[in-house]
Formats: sequence, structure tokens, C-alpha cells
Amino acid sequence: MAGTLSGQVAVVTGAGRGFGRAIAIALAAEGASVTVTARTEDQLAGAVEEITSAGGQAVAVVGDVTSRADVGHVKQVTEDAFGRATLVVHNAGVPWPFGPVWHVDPDEWWAAQAVHVRGAMLYLNTFVPSMIENGGGRAIVISSTASQAVRPNLSGYAVAKYAQNRLVEHLAVEGAPYNVFAWALHPGSVFTGISVETITSPDAQKYLPDFLARLRVQQEKDDPSIGLKACADFCVALAAGEGDALSGLYLEPTWNLAEMAKSRT
Repeated sequence: MAGTLSGQVAVVTGAGRGFGRAIAIALAAEGASVTVTARTEDQLAGAVEEITSAGGQAVAVVGDVTSRADVGHVKQVTEDAFGRATLVVHNAGVPWPFGPVWHVDPDEWWAAQAVHVRGAMLYLNTFVPSMIENGGGRAIVISSTASQAVRPNLSGYAVAKYAQNRLVEHLAVEGAPYNVFAWALHPGSVFTGISVETITSPDAQKYLPDFLARLRVQQEKDDPSIGLKACADFCVALAAGEGDALSGLYLEPTWNLAEMAKSRT
């Protein structure tokens, strides 16, 4: 499939549903060969079917982003199928735990850090070396507005997202001499599977009633396809090199990428 990303090889985590799936489909539509990975096999199969039926190339690998062995397996399958990855999108995430610091289970809190931060670190640590050997590459870590301020009763998520942003900043500086670019991207506000996990949680119902009220309004009134497309299109632009001058920054899909890049050059 011809397109602006023809010849690129992308890996997208959390790609079975929501933002990850939308991103993978958009990348493939622009010509990238895409490896989709998540823990749920049937969701991945659906994503691959949607991509290939439209003429794109995709393979699915079931895996846990917190497992070093699983991430290594994703790399091997990707390279066997398409060659070295030029783009990694770490989208996998969880919304929990909910509640004040003294209430949440520390092990669950730490598990959230593992998905967001260890997962991002494992994917970057595993794939960036081959990008460097290949002359460069790009990485997008899906962050959140929660990284930008204190979010009471949501410390597990907010702390993890803040840490992701700083990890991206380090990679951008360290990768610059090797043409490796990276961004932390807030995907936008869309009612997704993570939103369902949130509104059905007793702890979220107790400690985040105002937030849940907004989610329910969003569920009733918003068209999720609009927000999913905006995020996916933004990722395509980053993959095409339109944001290289902004490497290391936290970004949002509603921002004018071209104008921001122009101001930095």
C-alpha cells in the first residue's frame, strides 16, 4: 500500500482496541507495515483483519508489555515479518488504582507503574538499538493531561504519566545524535475501554464522582471516532517526520504541529 509511510515498520502496543487500534490502522493506511500487540488475542485478530482487508500489512503478537521476554518476542516477529522497526508507539495503559495514597493497594499502584513506565522503557530499550543501527527512528509514548498536574485520587496514573514524559525527554536528548526522535502524546479525550473500566470501578465511583459524571456525559454525547481519528492522524504526521523539531516534548492532537515545528527551526 502506497502512502506517506511506505517502507516504514511500526510496532503499536495496546493495539487491540481504542487509541492503539486506531493508530495502527492509520499507520497501515499510509503504507507502514504494522505489528499490533496486546494481551487479548481476539481483539488483535480484529485489528489485523481490518488492516489487511483494506490492503495493508499487519501481524499480531499476544504479549504483556511488562514482560521482557514478551517484548523480545514482539521484536523478533516484527523483524521476521517486516524488518527492523522504524517507529514504536507505546499505548498500553491502565486507569487504576483509584483513591488517596493511603487507600490504594501499593502492589496495584506499582503494577500501574509497570504497565506505563516499565512497558515504555522495555519497548524503547529493546527497539531503539536497531533504529540506531538503521540510521534513526521514532518513538511515541501515549501520555495524558494527568501528567501535567496533581490529580487527587489518581496518583497511580498521574505519576506514571509524568514519569513517561521525563523518559521521553531523556530519549530525545540521548537519541538526537543518532536521529532518534521521541514524543509524549496526550491522545485526546475519548470514551474508550479504559473509560468503561473507570466508571465500573467501585473505588472510582467513591473517589472520583465528578470525573465519572463527565465520562458519562461524554459516553452519551460524543462520537468517539472523531477523537480517535484526530489522534491517529497526529501519530501519522509524527511518523512522517513532521514533528522531528519537537522531539522530547509533550504534545496534544489539537495543537498545530506545523506551526510549533516552524517556531523551533
